[in-house]
Amino acid sequence: MAVEYDGSAFSGWQRLTRPGEEDRREEATVQASVEAALSFVAGQPIGTVCAGRTDAGVHARAQVIHFDTPVHRDPRGWMLGTTTRLPPSVCIRWCVPVADDFHARFSARARRYRYRLLNRPVRPALMRDYLGWERLPLDAAAMHHAAQALIGENDFSAFRTVHCQAPHARRDMQEITVRRDGEVVEFELQANAFLHHQVRNIVGSLLLVGRGEKPEGWIAALLEGRDRTRAGPTAPPGGLMFLHPLYPASWGLPAEVSLPPTPDER
Repeated sequence: MAVEYDGSAFSGWQRLTRPGEEDRREEATVQASVEAALSFVAGQPIGTVCAGRTDAGVHARAQVIHFDTPVHRDPRGWMLGTTTRLPPSVCIRWCVPVADDFHARFSARARRYRYRLLNRPVRPALMRDYLGWERLPLDAAAMHHAAQALIGENDFSAFRTVHCQAPHARRDMQEITVRRDGEVVEFELQANAFLHHQVRNIVGSLLLVGRGEKPEGWIAALLEGRDRTRAGPTAPPGGLMFLHPLYPASWGLPAEVSLPPTPDER
């Protein structure tokens, strides 16, 4: 399934209460809402696995999940039945059956995020839950040029939160662009996977370059230094959207989450 959600009112994707931890069931999460709706449609408990967890306040256009169940419903029934049991801020965009060995997280080859920032002297009134804001003028071209130092497989320790639980900080940054559209500056990033707060920490650091407080080469120095304390602040969550993961075409998923077919797959 592809889940679309406005993360403004949620404490992130993941269920918060685990064995031995403080009970946080009163905090709303997208996963808990989706699993409750799926379980109602199935008539039995359903657990889900997602392509990439998102933080509190972060949105998603096509968060891909998978679940296993012996219950038979047609894809349209799963999609519409689940959506009717979800809050207005969440819906199921599509549903397709997959092979038993498909895994929403481990089968993905890449993830793509977009951060949108309003760059003007006055804070936003409209769309304020979906935009970051910077009042000082930003040089989008300088930020784009500086960001190219992050392309490739690198140790991104300088851009991970101290709470990140990943066993290592090496990630393959496949693409990163910064562009301006009027008063809005967009940052778009694609990598094989992302660390906790990695996108927001990269954006926060690039803003120092955009404001002229740091030279373009500073981003490369941060990457090399691997020291989070020297990087910029974490950008607010509202401007961040998880666009979608990407899977090999051989899985037969919708085009928006599929990589171009390889010669062997054509």
